[in-house]
This record gives sequence, C-alpha cells and structure tokens, in this order.
Amino acid sequence: MKERLHKVLAHAGVASRRAAERMIRDRRVRVNGSLVVELGTQVDPTRDRIEVDGRPLDRGETAHHYVALNKPLGVVSTAHDPEGRPTVVELVHASRRVYPVGRLDIDSEGLVLLTDDGELTFRLTHARFGIEKEYQVRVACADFGERHLQQLRQGVMLDDGLARAVRANLVRPGARDAVLRVALVDGRQRQVRRMLAAVGCTVEELQRIRIGPLLLGELKSGQHRELRAREVDALRASVGLEV
Repeated sequence: MKERLHKVLAHAGVASRRAAERMIRDRRVRVNGSLVVELGTQVDPTRDRIEVDGRPLDRGETAHHYVALNKPLGVVSTAHDPEGRPTVVELVHASRRVYPVGRLDIDSEGLVLLTDDGELTFRLTHARFGIEKEYQVRVACADFGERHLQQLRQGVMLDDGLARAVRANLVRPGARDAVLRVALVDGRQRQVRRMLAAVGCTVEELQRIRIGPLLLGELKSGQHRELRAREVDALRASVGLEV
C-alpha cells in the first residue's frame, strides 16, 4: 500500500514530517534512483528503494513500532505472566520489543494495540485525554432495553466510584439476551462487566472493537498486523502528538 513519501521518512525516524518535506524540496531524496521534488509523491515503503543523501533507508530504522492484535480468550494482555499463561506479546512477531497499551482481561477478546511508543501509550491510557475504547457485548438480561442503556449513560456507582458510559447503544434486542455497544474513556479493571452487573445483567461475551480512531476491522482471533502510517497519524493526532 502506497503512502506519501514525507510520511514514510517521518515514520522511519529520518526526521519530523516538516523536516522531511524540506529534505524533498532541497532535492535530497531519491526513489528508485530518481530525484523526487514533488511533496505529494506516493511510494510503497516495502518495495520502493528510498535514499536520503545517497544513503538507502533502512527498514529497521523505524522510530517506533505499532501492532494491532485481535486478542483471543484465555490470553493475558501483559508482557509477562508469573502464572505462565499465554501473553499478547508472545502472539506478536515484531521486529522489536513492543508492549500492550492498557489491559483487556483474560475473559475478553478483541483489539489490543502494542507499541514501543511510550508517550503515545501514556496518552491513550490516561483518562484526561478522553480517548474512547468501544466494546461489543452480549449480555444475559431479562428484557434488556433503553432503561438499562440510560442507566449506563447516566452512570452507575461501583466500589471504586461512579462509572459512566460516554455511549451505549443496542445492537440486537432480545427477551433473554441482547447485544450492545459501550464506549468508555476511563479504563478501570473489568469496568464494563461491573457496570452491567450493576444494572442487573451478566456479560456472556465481550469484545473490544475500537481504541480511539483505530478499529479492529477484519482481523481474525489471534491475528495481528502492523499499523498503516495513516492509522499511526490518526492515533497520535487524537492525543495531541505531532504527526
């Protein structure tokens, strides 16, 4: 997949995006042997030969690494588990060490972001930056409906304080079970499960489907992929970091 050349240079750690633009304008960058002068030039970072000041771009130079994983059930979202359970880090075959951003409990599945970008990790996991995490949940609950959704939106009292969904919508109604989507900005332990228990429901299945602008998409359970440059840009922009 092609990306703009100045973004590729920035994500490879050569320079900031603005500095990379200046490099192109100063005629310091070649692609497949040809001098590049157009800022909007599109390149394939995995196939095209990119040179800066005559030096080939090293694919291993990337400033940071970003991986999306669809965590299966029974896997812990830590780098190491003292009980010997499988971890998300063991499922990801990255070129460098990456760490999970936040937690997703062992009984839940879905999107986990792993990276070595410490500043992004901090901002994505700190509630004051307001990054939504969205979950699709199947609950066992008698006549689940708008009354329950309204309670989640208004907030329920848990043992560690008031917890409120910034968004709660019904996907599939049911007399005995239902499917809903819930979005939160804080990330307390097993928060979705505890909130639904507080309104009289039991979580049967829970899958995280979004972190800020990053979507789980079509990733199958246990699969992972590297983020595209535009996805990294969107994540960094969402927390006020330079792109």
